[in-house]
Amino acid sequence: MADIVTIRDLKKVYAEGFEALKGVSLTIREGEILALLGPNGAGKTTLISTVCGITMPTSGSVIVSGHDIETDYRAARSLIGLVPQEIALEPFETVIRTVRFSRGLFGRTRDDALVEKILTRLSLWDKRDSELKQLSGGMRRRVLIAKALVHEPRVLFLDEPTAGVDVELRRDMWRIVEDMKAEGVTIILTTHYIEEAEAIADRVAVINDGQILLVEDKADLMRQMGRKEIIVHLKDPVTAIPDSLSGYDLDLGEGGDRLIYGYDTRSGDRTGITALLNDVAAAGLVLRDVETRQSSLEDIFVDLVAAEEHKKEGAA
Repeated sequence: MADIVTIRDLKKVYAEGFEALKGVSLTIREGEILALLGPNGAGKTTLISTVCGITMPTSGSVIVSGHDIETDYRAARSLIGLVPQEIALEPFETVIRTVRFSRGLFGRTRDDALVEKILTRLSLWDKRDSELKQLSGGMRRRVLIAKALVHEPRVLFLDEPTAGVDVELRRDMWRIVEDMKAEGVTIILTTHYIEEAEAIADRVAVINDGQILLVEDKADLMRQMGRKEIIVHLKDPVTAIPDSLSGYDLDLGEGGDRLIYGYDTRSGDRTGITALLNDVAAAGLVLRDVETRQSSLEDIFVDLVAAEEHKKEGAA
């Protein structure tokens, strides 16, 4: 799969000296969905704004399908659609004129059939002659999406597109994302709903403090870094883990009625579970139930960021 966006050593330093991006390098494949995850203030929106030409980089380069965002801005930007976090729309303009105008801004000829298709897809066709100030917040968010799609971009950035919106719009949004991916559009998504990224992303990039911590196929990431737990529910609670089980690195659950044992998913059959269960019984503990739990993408993300913060504290 060819790369459609290439980011090399991208830095952004603001006038007051704050370094928002610290040499970010990232390649994005054509036709993929990349989830860009990071805590608040990590640099996600700055990175997107720089690639989209809203913010000028201090140094480094961004190439979009062969076009440099600085030296060939118009060609590069025409390939990009952006759904920003903030809703900034002209309140007295109508829905249909707003969307048509966005297409014209990119030098595209008028295409009423396409506009109707997009507005219908977003449940906006019946509102096409309504002024934007008359719409709910969720409907205005739909207009932002329509504006981003109407010039037929090949790369679509979605910056927290479902933050604070209703369940119906979230469902519509992901259906549109799946349709666009099927049409070959590349999608870069930031979201606080990590379960959404886990459901639809092909790859995951984690950014923190202006630096990319990792970029990995989602399935490989969860397989390599995922942790499984076996939770042994006891018939009767205990106040402490028996000494005979001290070699298993067990945690005692709140209430004393659960033993929690974590193991690496890469360990194959040598997980130690069989020996553990035998030794639990030998210690005189009666099992009530046994369950297993797999790490989610959210667990992995939290662990990565925590490890990075711990590393910085140790270096300070």
